[in-house]
Amino acid sequence: MKVTCLGGAKTVTGSSFLLEANEDRVLVDCGMFQGRKELRQRNLEPFPFNPGDINYVLLTHAHIDHSGLIPLLVREGFRGKILTTPATLDLARIMLPDSGYIQEMEAEWSNRKARRAGLPESPPLYTVEEARRALEQFQEAEYDEMYTLTPHLAVRFSDAGHILGSAIIEVFVTEGEENIKLVFSGDLGKSNQPIIRDPALVEEADYLFMEATYGARLHDDDDTKLEELAALINSTHKRGGNVVIPSFAVGRTQEILYYLNKLVQEDRIPAMPIYIDSPLAISATEIFGRHPKNYDLRMRQRLFNGEDPFNFPQVTFTPTTEESRALNELKGGAIIISASGMADAGRIKHHLKHNLWRPESTILLVGYQAEGTLGRRLANGEKKVRIFGEEISVQARVVDLHGFSAHADQGELLRWLRKFKKLPQQVFLVHGEEESMEVLAALIEDTFNIPVYIPEYREELELTAVGKVVRDAREVALRLKSREILTGWQEAAAAVTESLERLLCEGCREAELGEAEKMLQELSSWLQERLKDIRERREAAHE
Repeated sequence: MKVTCLGGAKTVTGSSFLLEANEDRVLVDCGMFQGRKELRQRNLEPFPFNPGDINYVLLTHAHIDHSGLIPLLVREGFRGKILTTPATLDLARIMLPDSGYIQEMEAEWSNRKARRAGLPESPPLYTVEEARRALEQFQEAEYDEMYTLTPHLAVRFSDAGHILGSAIIEVFVTEGEENIKLVFSGDLGKSNQPIIRDPALVEEADYLFMEATYGARLHDDDDTKLEELAALINSTHKRGGNVVIPSFAVGRTQEILYYLNKLVQEDRIPAMPIYIDSPLAISATEIFGRHPKNYDLRMRQRLFNGEDPFNFPQVTFTPTTEESRALNELKGGAIIISASGMADAGRIKHHLKHNLWRPESTILLVGYQAEGTLGRRLANGEKKVRIFGEEISVQARVVDLHGFSAHADQGELLRWLRKFKKLPQQVFLVHGEEESMEVLAALIEDTFNIPVYIPEYREELELTAVGKVVRDAREVALRLKSREILTGWQEAAAAVTESLERLLCEGCREAELGEAEKMLQELSSWLQERLKDIRERREAAHE
């Protein structure tokens, strides 16, 4: 039996895993790569298999980084069934055509540039129509039911608690005399988040492919994040600015609405207008209303009491382009929630362009910001960014609130694993950046004494009883400590350099300049000696 990691390997996008056992070929997720250019280029690479040989696609949830290449797979010859939950199918019906529309618009934009430069044009990755045709191959799979797909393969979907319809997928394989169980966690949600249920418990697995998005981080608790959210909204309102929230259309937007409704009801924020400026988010919010059986007890109670936490008096939905443009004229006093969640595409870029340069406004990041995205650059504190070819000065307050992520944090991932009655013999960490994975790998090995492996992109994993082991946990800890020291050194050096620069710019006497130059020479000599000592001790230890 073999699993090939076609995405989600040392990155948080492009989730896709090819399982080959007996004569069966099954793809778990078929996601699009997002973020920096090198990752997006992977979407243009041919599939490393014949799509016509794939029997089934098992889809964990509707987010584009898990589902976005399905239309391309179908166009290239896949004719099997795509199994997923009813709620995920409903969401895919709006998200995949929307993705096709984005591909068409991006191709049109780049082809206009190509024509002006006399270069050849390129077709879109796929079209709206191709996305719609792919939807014909979807088939519903209910939670907690066993589905026998072939004589050697069965699957079961359990609630992952990440977004509406998200699933943990258990795969049961018979090879010869052996029965082997693989578990693909998909994206695991937080416990006690509003609206949807907590992640289901899995009792056992032989091999676990587990996400590690927040493997090195802990979220704020509900009370802390709500206090911070209320404080940010109130301070921005007093300054006369807008609160602009880049938000994923599915899951995050509905969660933010839920909390804003709570804050308004408790008079913790002013009853200011809230605009949902994303056609996809508007459609997704309607779909949420069709699947109340996926809600948790608190949400069901609110519905029973006649409340609608997604549509209260302060909320205005702006589906048309004209309504969206009008929001750019708002000088202050509004909350604007728009997609995309990483600020890399869609209407949010227009709102950022009109608010980033305004010191009275606040940009609120409420989800994971992948490497290379505009959201990540803002979270990292960049003071100038380019939007639609124009350089924008970042003067607005930018705040990254991690507590609103729909992903389980480090503690919750470990707690979920601790509830296995029979622990896996091997854990493969996926869907995370390398540092997060290494931290979580060391913790899992130390806590559970389970071998952990972090696969590379397109790495083939032969699943044997022995499995592969991640580097020794102590080595991982040392590497992380090394990074911490290097970062500390860079920060300290930057602070000293800034202070010296200010001192020298103020104008120094000749004697003071001579003293500074002497200090520089002494410091350089001292550092060279210390580094030489370290190198010599290392060489002696190796000998």
